[in-house]
Amino acid sequence: MIGAVLAISKQTWSKDMSKMTLISMIATATAFLAVPDISAAGSATPVVEDKKTIAPIVRKGTLPVNGIDYYYEIRGEGEPLLLLHGGLGQIEMFTPIMPVFTDHRQVIAVDLQGHGRTPLGKRPIELPAIGADLAILVKQLGYDKVDVFGYSFGGGVALNMAANAPDRVRRLVILSAPYAQDGFFPEMLPQQAAVGAGMAEMMKDTPMFLSYKAVAPDDSEFPKLLDAMGALMREPNDYGDAVEKLSMPVMLIYGDADMIRPQHMIGFYHKLGGGLRDAGWMRENRSKNRLAILPDLTHYESFASTLMANVAMTFLDGGGKPPNWAEQIGK
Repeated sequence: MIGAVLAISKQTWSKDMSKMTLISMIATATAFLAVPDISAAGSATPVVEDKKTIAPIVRKGTLPVNGIDYYYEIRGEGEPLLLLHGGLGQIEMFTPIMPVFTDHRQVIAVDLQGHGRTPLGKRPIELPAIGADLAILVKQLGYDKVDVFGYSFGGGVALNMAANAPDRVRRLVILSAPYAQDGFFPEMLPQQAAVGAGMAEMMKDTPMFLSYKAVAPDDSEFPKLLDAMGALMREPNDYGDAVEKLSMPVMLIYGDADMIRPQHMIGFYHKLGGGLRDAGWMRENRSKNRLAILPDLTHYESFASTLMANVAMTFLDGGGKPPNWAEQIGK
């Protein structure tokens, strides 16, 4: 459940094709995406936020939950929205679209277990456990109920959080994440299984490591993170039972060239009760849940798409008013 956009110049890597081959495998294997663009491959400088467009941090810190010291940042005002990044990423990966969210909401962004500023701790990375942690975390931060947006790895966390603490989640958006391992294209699975600490040295000049190094308390933990994520992806996880427990409105969003099989996208929507019959003239058969497959987007781009963010925000705000033919002709 990780994936990656490699923001590295072609000139840098054309000199070493064996390294490029490995990094390409990592990018595919780690089905997440997730890093802001770092223009210089040798720089560990964090992305500089545009203070004119991104709401400033109003509160930040760490909270210990079940042995994990989660780092969080809160920005903006309004109804709370919990924002969960992809694997091998961190809060900063949402920099391109953060203004869309902070213009509407108070955003609680969290570095997930082992990622960014949050240490790995002594337990394995497991989506249900992290989801349970976050339900506790938002309560400790003083929120009774939040909307939740999760991308890829973060989408799996969001699914499990909402299933196990439905009283804490008002609306849920899952971006570019399956509910089961077989949701990925089959050629992805052996590549995901290969992720581990042995790749760490070859990743030293990639955005995945550089963005981690820029904020992590101890960047020597990166190989352990790769091992933990590889172990997660080698498990044939299926959270179909969790899908059945979702009681709040849910929106699924994918790119039309995602790493998730289209059949799985539709199957996920079907499990939510959507797409099973015609909606009806007055939308009387319409599911409360939504599915969006957005054009010209891959798994490695969807997280930074303004189109995606606006679609998600419309849903989180309760949806727009659909066009009405009768009103159009004055009837």
